[in-house]
Amino acid sequence: MRARELAEPFPIVSLDDEAMSAARAMAGQRLPGLIVCDAGGRPYTILPGSQVLRFLIPRYIQDDPGLAGALDEQAADDLCHKLVASTVRDLLPRPQDVDELPVVDADATSLEVAAVMARMHSPVVAVVDDDGERHVVGAITVSRLLEHLLPS
Repeated sequence: MRARELAEPFPIVSLDDEAMSAARAMAGQRLPGLIVCDAGGRPYTILPGSQVLRFLIPRYIQDDPGLAGALDEQAADDLCHKLVASTVRDLLPRPQDVDELPVVDADATSLEVAAVMARMHSPVVAVVDDDGERHVVGAITVSRLLEHLLPS
């Protein structure tokens, strides 16, 4: 099966969109990530949910998760307020490696899609058209791909 047949409509955000709106879209639709496109509508990167968490959680807690137990729910709420004054661009790791993206052409096979996901550690792969403009036509999530690949 080709990527165009596996691809499903998927939310797209831009680098300058509000981080809180992007995080809410991800949470509200239970998505593993979002496709981030540049101003021309071409894929820039995938924003995985884990990167949103990395932005929110202080480094000292990431380094020692046991310290999180000392924080109450109000502290957790306060951490989430960091998203209010931030953009999607702020959520992305630095420096952003734009040389290799979790993107496949619409004619890619399901195994090519799987290889890109595995190599890039990405739960989402953007599927782009073949017309040279490389605009997003949809996305394939790891759950959608596994549903196709695994025997019933």
